[in-house]
Amino acid sequence: MARPPVRNIRKEKKSDTLSRELIRFLASLSKRRHVSVSSVLDEMTQNVRRAQERHTLDQAVQAYYSRLPDHEAQELEEWGNFAMSQFPTEDGSR
Repeated sequence: MARPPVRNIRKEKKSDTLSRELIRFLASLSKRRHVSVSSVLDEMTQNVRRAQERHTLDQAVQAYYSRLPDHEAQELEEWGNFAMSQFPTEDGSR
């Protein structure tokens, strides 16, 4: 697997105590990906952070649409159906 792009991010040294099982797991990922253990931890925590941000955004979108009056929700659904009908299907037709 290719190395992730080098980022110009200021890093800070941190020391923690981890279980042996987790250390072995991180080391195996590190070895398989040919990156440092800290890079593996960075990637894992960034993935969790992005998932939380997506969840927060999904909740906000859901809250927005659930507060819409029925007539506005219906109009948006019709516009959405129209927009989707403009994309070609798998057989190339619309």
